Amino acid sequence: MASADVAAVSSRHSATPQVNRHKADWRGWKFMWPFAVVFVFVFIIPIVYAIYISFFKKQMIGGTRFVGVENYARLLGDQQFWSSVGRVALFTVVQVPIMLFLAAAMALALDSMKLHGTKFFRISTFLPYAVPAVVSTLIWGFVYGAKYGLVGSLNGALGTHLDMFAPNVLLASIGNINTWEFTGYNMLIFYSSLSTIPHSLYEAASIDGASEWQIVKSIKLPELKGSLAITVIFSIIGSFQLFNEPSILQNMVPGNAITTYYTPNMYAYNLSFSGNQSNYAAALAIVMAVITMAIAYAVQLNSMKEQMK
Repeated sequence: MASADVAAVSSRHSATPQVNRHKADWRGWKFMWPFAVVFVFVFIIPIVYAIYISFFKKQMIGGTRFVGVENYARLLGDQQFWSSVGRVALFTVVQVPIMLFLAAAMALALDSMKLHGTKFFRISTFLPYAVPAVVSTLIWGFVYGAKYGLVGSLNGALGTHLDMFAPNVLLASIGNINTWEFTGYNMLIFYSSLSTIPHSLYEAASIDGASEWQIVKSIKLPELKGSLAITVIFSIIGSFQLFNEPSILQNMVPGNAITTYYTPNMYAYNLSFSGNQSNYAAALAIVMAVITMAIAYAVQLNSMKEQMK
């Protein structure tokens, strides 16, 4: 009887179909396809199309013709393009460290648990990020106005002649707008990273006699390395895409301080929509994308090496 039961069980196991573990499982794509379709249509196809039209040139006589890498060769000798690249590079080198330093300082202040009204402080510092860039630029444009704004009122009260739209300080004025907009956003990234540190580490350090500065230096700052890499990469990408602020201030700034090629994005925009040179603008956009990705990738590699030490 026992042998019959064993035989029946073994026969049932042998009848069970074997699952091919090496067969591809496509069930995950059923959840991915809505995003994948949108991603392909709004990201992949425009990039491919921009690369495609960058190899052509539109002429008054003869229409559009294939020119190969002529647009890219022209771009290498375009002084207006390289001056705009140098301007955003200077903007990045100066503005990004200041913004991230302020964001890290505010995150450390919030994490210290010694501030009164931390919820209000957190919301108020993040609020400028929620304001659209166009509105933020208009607000600061009226603040900077030497005749009608806050700066003009201060000049009248103090007898000064401060001009925030002067060509030698204009880039710093735009940097101040960007810092006001994005410091709170980066602060929340730093603060969320600090929130993952177990409080037992702080207690152990206090028992060992560590001061507040030693806790910050030995525990908190090392924890910020990962989030610092993310914020640096995002800030570099945002700086090289600078467009809204100078484009809006262009009508407020007297003279020709903000030219049509003030930033690479402004140059591409004006070439495409005002100069009827969409093919050359596409080549410019592709080159800027490559430059930005190369810098961001170098920052990421350097961050990974630092974290592996």
